[in-house]
Amino acid sequence: MAWRRRGTVDQLPLLAASPFVLRGFREDDLPAVREAAADPVIPRVSSVPSPYDDRAGRRYLRTQQRRLRDGFGYSFAIAEEAGDRAVGSLGVWLRDLDRGRVSIGYWVVPSARGRGAASGALAQAARWTLTELAVPRLELYVEPWNEPSLRTAERAGFVREGLLRSWEAVAGERRDMWMFSLLPDDPV
Repeated sequence: MAWRRRGTVDQLPLLAASPFVLRGFREDDLPAVREAAADPVIPRVSSVPSPYDDRAGRRYLRTQQRRLRDGFGYSFAIAEEAGDRAVGSLGVWLRDLDRGRVSIGYWVVPSARGRGAASGALAQAARWTLTELAVPRLELYVEPWNEPSLRTAERAGFVREGLLRSWEAVAGERRDMWMFSLLPDDPV
């Protein structure tokens, strides 16, 4: 029997992850997309456009704004509480919702790393997902070489379950991924 979600969350909420917030993407978030596109990793593991131009960046922002309406998931901008400058992205993806699990992914621009943006946003989004969407399982996948992201997942309370060999194609190449999970009864 397929899992059924209780209730519905059909609007993107504003989530506090002080000193950051998770909010919807806006046109004025283009500088964050530009910086993300210049990073050697972010475009390989996300839909951030590369090569980058402002037209492609605006198209990326419009796509993020439509994710919930299109049933793909919740696409948040991670923004500084003071000044509201976007510094990253966090997505709660609903692809396996009918099986009682969703996945989460994130990136932070290089100029904002080391300030807790990813771990704070991840912990807050995980709490919100487990509580408001009431899913039984939240999953996160990280490539083995990505030590900062591995630490971020663990700081946010995710449990490392195992290595999935050749799990996903990244930049056209099959990659191993560490699988992490978070369940409603896990401490966050």
